[in-house]
Amino acid sequence: MNGDSFIKYMARQSRSNNSTRAAVADKREAILRAAITVFARNGYFNSKVSDIAGEAGIADGTVYLYFKSKEEVLHSVFDRLMEEMISEGEKELEGIIDADKRLRRIAQLHLEKLGSDRNLAIVAQVELRGSTKFMEEFSAAGFGQYLDIIRQTFIEGQKQGVFRQDLNATVCAKIFYGALDEMVTNWILSKKSYALAPMADTVMEVFFGGVLKK
Repeated sequence: MNGDSFIKYMARQSRSNNSTRAAVADKREAILRAAITVFARNGYFNSKVSDIAGEAGIADGTVYLYFKSKEEVLHSVFDRLMEEMISEGEKELEGIIDADKRLRRIAQLHLEKLGSDRNLAIVAQVELRGSTKFMEEFSAAGFGQYLDIIRQTFIEGQKQGVFRQDLNATVCAKIFYGALDEMVTNWILSKKSYALAPMADTVMEVFFGGVLKK
């Protein structure tokens, strides 16, 4: 095989490998999307792998080519959500210097993300919390990194003189996340139809200003 032939061969192999990876990613994504729909509709514990396969339009065995179990599918839904929220957040926050503006943008992005996909919000708020075991595992996963972004933002605000120095940044991060978390839970449980994202302004008004009359 001469030099030109070898280069062409390697180029074909590269295209073939890229095509294979894309096909795997597409199939995996289809399974995760189907799982989100099924878990939101039936509940995690009432769902079967066959339900996910049926929703995705594939054979039951195909699911096991990508995931070892139904539990791994649920883990993957959460992992992907955290990865997306972290990567999208870091990109959005890159040009924002003021800590209070960064924190406000985090709140907006959080509610925009879950408010755009009701099924995903149901899985994240309800099904992922179906047992203490699940919650312990998820707390040790990407959620810790997400919470740390909030904590570091608060610490930066303390350095900038925007936030009070006497407050514990970790506690503040948890309170902040808890407020957003409750807004999402209330949204999916409410019988009223309303946009979730605008609730970020209310959360920030209370978080920054408090509730005591001055």
